[in-house]
Amino acid sequence: MYAQRVTLYRQIERLRSSKVITYVTSDRIGMQTQIADDAFDLLVNHLDQIGDTKRISLIMYTRGGNTLSAWGLINLIRLFCNELEIIIPSKCHSAGTLMSLGANRIIMTKQATLGPIDPSLNSPLNPQTMINGQMQTQSVSVEDVKGFISIAKKEFGIEDGKGLADILVSLGDKVHPLVLGNVYRAQSQIQMLATKLLANQINDDEATSKIVSFLCSESGSHDYTINRNEALELGLKIEKPDDELYQIIKAVYEDLKSDMQLSEPFNMEKILGGMEQVQFTANRVFIESTDTHSDVFVSEGDISRITDQFGNQNIIPNVHFEGWRNQ
Repeated sequence: MYAQRVTLYRQIERLRSSKVITYVTSDRIGMQTQIADDAFDLLVNHLDQIGDTKRISLIMYTRGGNTLSAWGLINLIRLFCNELEIIIPSKCHSAGTLMSLGANRIIMTKQATLGPIDPSLNSPLNPQTMINGQMQTQSVSVEDVKGFISIAKKEFGIEDGKGLADILVSLGDKVHPLVLGNVYRAQSQIQMLATKLLANQINDDEATSKIVSFLCSESGSHDYTINRNEALELGLKIEKPDDELYQIIKAVYEDLKSDMQLSEPFNMEKILGGMEQVQFTANRVFIESTDTHSDVFVSEGDISRITDQFGNQNIIPNVHFEGWRNQ
């Protein structure tokens, strides 16, 4: 609960001579959320209360989200402090990793992981696939596109102009050409953003280029995880917490994990049990700080077991409210 976490935040502030802000998004199965623009104004409210300060410690847990939202949020926070450090108790992937590049230092526990920042694109022009009887839009990754072309070259030996042209025509039949163009444009954009953000912790063009190249393509897969030792080897400014700080960070994470039920999938059958109807509340995002309050994005509603005219039982979710609440 927030009241318990405030005590832990104050301990971090004492140890780090900083002000703590927490921004976490849920990866609970069935209730996933992402870094998005709606966090901007909420963070402004917290930062206005804190005011200009020497150092901010941003605690983050996320599987990613919108690239430009991440860019805007990290630059917003930097306007309110001379130094920014990001504390990662566990996962901080994709757009979360991009935000981490904008910090002066990254504090990682042994179990903390960063991830590649190679972009994927979702748009109405993306390929559509039938999954479990429903048509779903499939994201398109620049690395998947490059992998398709690479396997044609390396495994099938296609090098001549006509052969490569045929491959591109075939690819264009499966993925709209405008989507392919947007994916490559997104890759150039994220490389530019990452390079600018890294100026806050790296003062070496060659080292910066190495980090950006690895995070954008050389890691091989968007699911690849980067632990603390590898992040250090890569050249990022990583700090290992001492035992006292580690125990506090772990306690914060465990409390957030419990509040968001991260280890319990949103399984409607299990939640309903033997009942005909149950109410549910799911905490999906937290933005909070020590001297203000906790903003929580919640989904609330009920789950009902309905028997149709043929005697078949169906489980129906009804969402009554979905939005931000202040605690």
